[in-house]
Amino acid sequence: MIPITLFQIANIIDGKIMGFPLKKSYQIYTILTDTRQSATCALFFALKGKNFDGHNFITESIQNNGVKAVVVSRLLNIKLPQIVVSDTILALGKLASWIRQQLNSTTIVALTGSCGKTTVKEMLHVILSQCGPTLSTFSNMNNKIGVSLTLLKLNPRYAFGVIELGANHPDEISYTVKLTKPEVVLVNNISLSHLEYFGSLSGVARAKGEIFTGLKNNGIAIINNENNNFFTFWKKMLHNKVVWRFSMKKKTNSNFFASNIIYNSFRTFFTIHTPVGVVDVHLSLLGMHNIANAIAATALATAVEVPLAKIRQGLSMVQAFPGRMYPVFLDKDKNKLLLDDSYNANVASMNAAALTLAKMPGYLVMVVGDMAELGVHSVKYHQIVGATVHNIAEINKVISIGTLSKNISRFHSSGEHFDNPVKLSQRLKMLLHAYNKITILIKGSRNAVLDYIIETLK
Repeated sequence: MIPITLFQIANIIDGKIMGFPLKKSYQIYTILTDTRQSATCALFFALKGKNFDGHNFITESIQNNGVKAVVVSRLLNIKLPQIVVSDTILALGKLASWIRQQLNSTTIVALTGSCGKTTVKEMLHVILSQCGPTLSTFSNMNNKIGVSLTLLKLNPRYAFGVIELGANHPDEISYTVKLTKPEVVLVNNISLSHLEYFGSLSGVARAKGEIFTGLKNNGIAIINNENNNFFTFWKKMLHNKVVWRFSMKKKTNSNFFASNIIYNSFRTFFTIHTPVGVVDVHLSLLGMHNIANAIAATALATAVEVPLAKIRQGLSMVQAFPGRMYPVFLDKDKNKLLLDDSYNANVASMNAAALTLAKMPGYLVMVVGDMAELGVHSVKYHQIVGATVHNIAEINKVISIGTLSKNISRFHSSGEHFDNPVKLSQRLKMLLHAYNKITILIKGSRNAVLDYIIETLK
């Protein structure tokens, strides 16, 4: 973060200084939002959400964590300087936006999409790190709080920033992209996700397209050519923007695509075609969908003028990420494989996971949990996945756990459903003992039940 005085911060976030006397000499080097954290010369923001209120955790002992003052939306009875604002989350965003505007020397890239955006972010981070210090969104901190906290970490040493923008409600990305002010943006794909709030696939497309509203004139917007049918929603926002398209294989108008794809269980070789030449890639991630993610990362890197040799080097260094098709061998001979894909799930990513499992060795078991936030048609969308999995002959068994996931397993001739994670884990252990060579894929929306099953198998 750029060092800044408390008086400057109060002015930037439209806050009123109250409470214990404030020393003009106080400079802030770090922003904290958790009272368990500590740092030197820190400012604490008391954030309030649906299930938490940071005000309730503030005591004077917070000074022992290096906190010089707090930002609050109501005055507290503590002997500590307080900057009072109407909304602490919006105040955090105002400060993040100000920090971003001071660092025009840092090239900022922003990306969103229904699937794979975190993987693309990680790929791009590795690529750009070959060219200079790079800051990127940590984990899945891609909402209005997470984006603000990421931007607040910017300082002049960073050559690049890679900011992931997520959303499960309309207008969220329009807010975060205005804070981010990126030079290049990407919509990785559009698929059935968060329908509880977006209502339809068109609603998803409109929400993800909000990222284009923060792109300056002549900035580069990168879209998936497979989603070109949504271009009508985005056309007005893309006026005066440079538009690049990518696709898995060559399509009309695709600026980036792959050829010469050689895929085996644990690595993929392919050639990426770009407007500035071709590059041969060796990728150690599972799944054909990760070829598309690599092409998207290549397009973003090309947009900020990264040489193809650096792109090749970066992609060759990318490793699997926990919770995203992460391979775990359960025996020393590497015949019993667990694929942890439990980070999240929607229709497209569930189908992609099934196709990936089909190419793995041994007896193939797909364990599925519920897909969350699919709205009133949740049962229908689980049935769609069930029909897809049923048509993949290589998958030997489908086991479900949850309320909705039984609509997946019941389509399969060897489908089983469990309500109890302990009993499901016992069933998987039986299968592990029964087959000398076996691959178990675990996929579903984020929940503790899947975590329990994975840890039990490990």
